[in-house]
Amino acid sequence: MAAFVRVSGPPNSNFLVGYPGISATLPRIEGKVEVRPSVGVSAAVNISMVTICLQRRETIHPAADSMTKRHLAAPRKDVTDIVGKEMLLFRCPMGREYEEIIAMDLPFVLFIPFGRGGQETSRRLPPASLQLGSRTAETYYELVVMVQQGQAEQRKYSFPVPMSRYDTLSTFGMYNRPEAAERVSDHLITLGISLPRWSYGPFDPVSVYVKLSPNPDWMSKARKVTIQKITLSIDEEIVYNHEGDEPYRKGKTLAKRSESVNLKMPEAGYLTNLGLVFPARDLRDSDGVLPRGKPAFPSYAVSAFTTTASLYKIEYYLTVKAHLTSAKDIVLRQPIVVCPLDHAGCKEEMEAIEQAAREARNINPDNPMLPLPTIIRAHDPNALQYLNVAVVGNTKKPIIE
Repeated sequence: MAAFVRVSGPPNSNFLVGYPGISATLPRIEGKVEVRPSVGVSAAVNISMVTICLQRRETIHPAADSMTKRHLAAPRKDVTDIVGKEMLLFRCPMGREYEEIIAMDLPFVLFIPFGRGGQETSRRLPPASLQLGSRTAETYYELVVMVQQGQAEQRKYSFPVPMSRYDTLSTFGMYNRPEAAERVSDHLITLGISLPRWSYGPFDPVSVYVKLSPNPDWMSKARKVTIQKITLSIDEEIVYNHEGDEPYRKGKTLAKRSESVNLKMPEAGYLTNLGLVFPARDLRDSDGVLPRGKPAFPSYAVSAFTTTASLYKIEYYLTVKAHLTSAKDIVLRQPIVVCPLDHAGCKEEMEAIEQAAREARNINPDNPMLPLPTIIRAHDPNALQYLNVAVVGNTKKPIIE
């Protein structure tokens, strides 16, 4: 007889404890596997072995967003990996094929790798859960419980787990250091930019300082150059199969702003400040109702964010273009980081991250001190009492208190 299997997290909290991407919080998945009879209440089930693991599935189909290309392109490509290690929760004693079980509660903790394993896939820092439009690319996590019932029967039960990454929060100091870059064309004009910070989320203001400087060695020619306009845009680039032989790139512009100048190049150069608001999508429907999210994917106000998976990666660039006459146009692309949370949301998470880091100091990853498992066998005394069942005459009846 098949068993009924359920995975439950800690009381009043989620499976996921800690913050993936921040090693000080020891990100992990805690909970317990509950095994019960699937038919009836007190009929024993035969259990030989129970294991649990966190599994990541990635799929890509770059042509899925086009009706004409979808049927002509290559089929969907997918890959499945185990994140971290598989954990053995129960095994029947040597010499026995199975144990007759009435109820079983098996605590577990699965530590999520935080990127110190080199090129080993199972020890890399796992990318965040994500599903792009038309499922052109997706990363999906699930807890997989394997139950061996005797020699012949082996069943797997999967439970989706949404995974987020917190190492791109815009409040971290590494993203608040100014970034500068320069680009030259024709040796006449130099385009320089400076970013006060370079991690952004939905509705965050994006500001960039732009400076056009003439070449002092070619000042007579540089004075003849006219600055027509300066364009600022945020570009998204998705690279499918980036680790394979034939990577496929797909890019689009998320936001764009132009500033008309129409000015001859001054000897001192031209300095301006351009800005725009990072685009976001409305999570509510046309009636203003927030729909129920998918169990495997967190709901974000952005359609995608900076991430690198096995089959695809998503990158973002801040592109500044100076449109000139009597000289070549200058284009400068500066990489930026896109976070799924806005700046205010990142600030709110910081205090919780610090608290999680303090709590993680008391945890030993090699011996996390799990509660003892609860295993009720069919021949145990008072076994039915655990299920709130009593034998009245020759009939099993539930106890009503």
